[in-house]
Order: sequence, then structure tokens, then C-alpha cells
Amino acid sequence: MTSHDFTGPELCRLQAHELVALLNAGEVSPRDCLDAAFERIARVEPAINAMPTLCPERAYAAAETLAGDRAHPGWLGGIPLGIKDLTPVAGVRTTFGTAGFADFVPDASDPLVTRIESRGGIVVGKTNTPEMGAGGNTFNEVFGVTRNPWDPDLNAGGSSGGAAAGLATGAVWLSHGSDHGGSLRTPAAYCGIVGLRPSPGRAASAAPAGFTTEGAQGPMARSVRDCALFLDCMAGHNPAVPMSFPGPEGGSFQQAVITATPHIRIGFSPDFNGMAQVDSEVLDHLTAVLKLAEGAGATVEEACPDLANLERSYYQLRGMDMAITGSRMPQAVSRHFKRTLAENIALGRAMTIEELAEAQLDRTVIFNNMVDFFTSHDVLACPVVGCMPHPQTEEWVRQIGGRDLHGYMDWLRFAFLATTAGLPAVSVPVGPGPRGLPVGIQLIGRPRGEAALLAAAQLFETVTGGPAVPIDPVTSGR
Repeated sequence: MTSHDFTGPELCRLQAHELVALLNAGEVSPRDCLDAAFERIARVEPAINAMPTLCPERAYAAAETLAGDRAHPGWLGGIPLGIKDLTPVAGVRTTFGTAGFADFVPDASDPLVTRIESRGGIVVGKTNTPEMGAGGNTFNEVFGVTRNPWDPDLNAGGSSGGAAAGLATGAVWLSHGSDHGGSLRTPAAYCGIVGLRPSPGRAASAAPAGFTTEGAQGPMARSVRDCALFLDCMAGHNPAVPMSFPGPEGGSFQQAVITATPHIRIGFSPDFNGMAQVDSEVLDHLTAVLKLAEGAGATVEEACPDLANLERSYYQLRGMDMAITGSRMPQAVSRHFKRTLAENIALGRAMTIEELAEAQLDRTVIFNNMVDFFTSHDVLACPVVGCMPHPQTEEWVRQIGGRDLHGYMDWLRFAFLATTAGLPAVSVPVGPGPRGLPVGIQLIGRPRGEAALLAAAQLFETVTGGPAVPIDPVTSGR
């Protein structure tokens, strides 16, 4: 078996928008799709451990009573999908990846799950995540390790690692993820799928601290068009969610991808003005990909706005998020937390009000600089991660580009900008990369500019010959 084989059901090979067309035409049924999904899940789960919690009875019952606005641009028609194990689904075990919630079964679904189901999505299970979503490597004490389907010895990325690995192997057609420090984008890059972090509030989800904007929910898929379809499904105002705002002002995100043009202006930054590090093999590959985009009609130049204090601002904002995570958390739960999570919560709680004020002032300057940058560029391109996947046994990467890294999140510095400035960002597969592994390029777009961002992503998918997945998981290391 090679890494490019696919021996699953033929339905699982299709893209989501292709399957929706078959469902709408009555050529296949939601039950047919569920049968194919559960068959594939049973086949790949022993190798990757991407979706450890399944809910087949609930899924088949939903297929029997499927109803909704079939004219909505995000109508999914009965497609099976995964929900990350940080987001409640009514009646389904939801552990947050921590032993303290190992047996928790919520009575109600998150509003985003309710919206997805009302628009024809069928939840088949919960995807694996690191404890409380903290970290770029997916493992926890409840379910263990999620493995990279391209090489089981390598990190699949986190914290949406289960979602990405399941998509890459054809277990589902769409999967939900969330992102603070690259939690959608890193696993997308490492598993060879598309992951979009939308603008805060685009995909409305409940949160204990509903007025924060650093964490975002978003779609993951095997193609740019499917990612746009899933965002059409997720988007829309929910008055019960403070930061929620309406969907696209006109048309749909999927239509923006269908009508995309290659004639875009790309600014590329290899290092965020020296703040972030990148290995030469990653930079060389992305440089070659940008030349392909240029050959297709794009304008490419190396450019980056002033991002002064970005790293400090991100860590201050993340510290606030960690303090929120630890606040009001029962000791019966927090006593199980892994060392890195407990240390991050302690650092967050030790922050001063001056630091929080500083973060808000500095992030506003960065946002304004990005808005100015977008007067002359359509997207800012950069690495998703500065390195190819390291061994899964390394919780976090200690060296990139010949420089030693000392902090738990330092290897994910390319993720900081979109989060700090509240901008949409997407990881697009542009492989095969070094050693035949997946590699992604990150595109950062204008505020609330998901339609144009997805259109730009389509250019990169096209020039690199994608989408290339699904695959059978490789069962032994290289």
C-alpha cells in the first residue's frame, strides 16, 4: 500500500459538493452516506484514532427526519460530518479531551451544531482534540493519540487534529474545527486538507466568555469549494451569541469560489519581519508554489506590514483566554490538566491589567496596519507552520530555521497574526511537499473578507493540482 491508495467506498471519494448534488437529485440517500461513512470509519480508526466517539443511532434517526431549507446555499442534504470534542452535541459524550469530563453527556447542543443540523448536516461523531484544545499536537488521557495518516510516527497537528486526519482518510466529507493559535490551520497543513479560521462571529458558537474574539469556529474540508459550502452552512446571525453577525452580504461563499479569478495581488512574508522562523525546506517549497500562482496570473511580491508587538500581544490575549479557562473550573476537573496546560493557566492568572490594556492597544495598531496593507494587496501569504511535521512524541517543536525555541507556542508564530487582528485565514494544501508529505500555505484576508479569501485559496488549489485526498492511512513509519 502506498500513501496515495484509497480503498474505501466510492461515495467517500467524492467531494462534499458532489455528494450534495447526488443527494438533492435523489440518486443517493442520507442512509447510503451514513453506511459508507461508518464503514470507512471502522476501517481507518485503528490506524489514526481521529473520531473516538460515534453516535450511529442518533445519526440514522436524524437521516429519517431530515428537514430544512433546501434552497439555502449551505444546505448539506444529509452529509455525515464530525464535530470537534470541545463542542457539545446533545446526547453525545463530550469530553473536552480531559479526564474530568470523561463521562460528560450534554443535554443540549451548541448553537452552531443546531444550525449545522438544521441545514442538513448529520453528526456521526466527535473528533479527537488535545486537552481543552490546548496545543498543536492531538493527544489526551481519555482517548490517546491521533496519528498523522501520511505517517503514523508524525504529528497530525492540533487542536483539530482528529478532524483533519478523518477528512484526509475519507471518513467524513466535512468536519468542524476551532482555532485560537492555529488549531484549524496547523492540522490542515499537516494532513493535507483545507482549514478556514473565519472572522470572529462568522460561525456563531456559544462560549462562557461570549464577548472574546480570539477563538473562532470554522469549517474543514477536502477542497476549497467544500470548505466554502460548509461555511455557507455555518454562517448566519444568532442573537443569542454576542459576537455573531450575518452571513455573506450577497450570493454565497461557494459561489465566490466557483467564479474565482487568478488575477489577485499577493503579498508574501516568509518571517513576519523576523518574528517567525521557517525551515529552508518549507520556504523553498512555498516559494516555488508562489511562482506557479504568478504564472497563472497573480501578482506576487515580498511584503509585510509593520507587526510591532504582535508576539507579545498574542501571548497577552492567550493569557487572558487561559485565565478564563481556569476560572470557575471545578478542582475535580482542573486537577487532571497536563503540565503545559496548568502552567499556561497559571501564567494567564498572573497577568496584570496593564498587560491586558497593552494588548488591546497594540492589536488595534496591527489591525489598522493590516487594513492599510489590503489597499494594495488582496491577501497576505505566509507559511502555516514554519516546519514540516515533527515526531508525534514531541509535544512541541524546539527548533525551527536553526533557532532554538523556548515556549510552548513559539513554533506556531505564523498563527498569531490572524488571531490577534481578528482576520480570516485559511490553510490551503500545496503539496506534495518535502518527503512527499502534505504542506500548506496560509492566506490571510481582509476583515470579514471570507469570500475573497476563499477565492484566492482556489487559485492555490488549482495551480498545485488539488484536491488530492482522501488516502488510506499509512500504517508504518517512514
